[in-house]
Amino acid sequence: MVISKICCLGAGYVGGPTCSVIALKCPEIQVTVVDLSKERIAQWNSDKLPIYEPGLDEVVKTCRGKNLFFSNDYTTAILEADLIFISVNTPTKTLGNGKGRAADLKYVEGAARMIADIAKSDKIVVEKSTVPVRAAESILKILRANQKPGISYQILSNPEFLAEGTAINDLLNADRVLIGGEETPEGQAAIEELCSIYEHWIPRKKILTTNTWSSELSKLAANAMLAQRISSINSLSAVCESTGADVSEVARAVGLDSRIGSKFLQASIGGSCFQKDILNLVYICECLNLPEVAAYWQQVIDMNEYQKSRFTAKVVESLFNTVSGKRICILGFAFKKNTGDTRETPAIYVAKTLLNEGASLRIYDPKVEEQQIFQDLTHPSVCESPEDVRKRVSIYHDAYTASSGTHAIVLCTEWDEFVTLDYHRIYDGMMKPAYIFDGRKILDHEALINIGFHVQTIGKRLQRPLLRWCGTRNCN
Repeated sequence: MVISKICCLGAGYVGGPTCSVIALKCPEIQVTVVDLSKERIAQWNSDKLPIYEPGLDEVVKTCRGKNLFFSNDYTTAILEADLIFISVNTPTKTLGNGKGRAADLKYVEGAARMIADIAKSDKIVVEKSTVPVRAAESILKILRANQKPGISYQILSNPEFLAEGTAINDLLNADRVLIGGEETPEGQAAIEELCSIYEHWIPRKKILTTNTWSSELSKLAANAMLAQRISSINSLSAVCESTGADVSEVARAVGLDSRIGSKFLQASIGGSCFQKDILNLVYICECLNLPEVAAYWQQVIDMNEYQKSRFTAKVVESLFNTVSGKRICILGFAFKKNTGDTRETPAIYVAKTLLNEGASLRIYDPKVEEQQIFQDLTHPSVCESPEDVRKRVSIYHDAYTASSGTHAIVLCTEWDEFVTLDYHRIYDGMMKPAYIFDGRKILDHEALINIGFHVQTIGKRLQRPLLRWCGTRNCN
């Protein structure tokens, strides 16, 4: 089979960028991204894409309408495709067996049944979503149980290793591409077809081929180990605050060890896009009767939760043990800079805790839409009274108006613009004493202290500001 047409089921954070880059690098291949949501597809076909990633707009505009298409017509896309990516959502189950840990594969199963119902020719089906080990086996069972005469399917695992905020660069300059398939002649031939697509821009030595199960587990293992590093440095940040050490200095010293390296050693407020995958890994270990292994990875999750609760408790404690009736500015709502994604963002936890303590919140994020913020904060798992949230939460379009008249600023996302704000102007507009809680360790803390702010951050003790006299009152 020579791949001339590709279909991607799911126009989200994985399917959209991945297929856009494939279209850019493989101009002879027609790539169609389909989704059941008419609103989402309309956004992909508009000037304002549904997701923000640096460089994505340029790639889409270069290819859209030429060999890249976004459509709700999944029937035609599946019928014509030689290769089909399954890039649908795999959320954590909220009901039934494995609730709160296991991956919910209903969308993956739905995609497989859709393919089986529509397809009239041989297909290579590629599992792109993050899934538990042996999920490909489930897809294969569905496809073969509903197989039409004369049609054959090959199932491949091709997990993504993208970081939000750098997804386009990660696709264009991948550390590796991982492809898993059956160890049969047909399975190996399918692997080679997918390899040929990536070889348009990725050197063959960076394309790793394995069996299906190794490929699936490698994705979970990579994310788990990255999360483990984050939790490790976050745990040490608590030790630093108690002893007077500086976690940034500790991380730098540790990171210079060539056996360890410096990546993912930045302590912060917490929050991890890997949490869903680790919960899944914990559940798999429990199902395999490996309780000690499950407990080990559960502790990584627990440490992440502890970091968020510890930081938020510090906010309340510093504000004289009460935030009831106080106005607090939250700078940044996205999970990380250079993305509009709010899944697993620590800002939700911070906002929920402060709202429960009676605070009023003023929120500013340069990329997250107002509708998304309210959707997150009024979710049943976050609040019991959506009306109360709307009364006590206001969304602003710049940091200056958001912080004006507030008692404290809580920085939750490391957007570059927050580093360059005029903090003299912000200080002058705030209630005194004015507090800043830097959850991402990106600000010049000494400069802020000299302005008059009371500053708290992660993994470091900071001095108190000198008392300043302004006219007839103490400004600090």
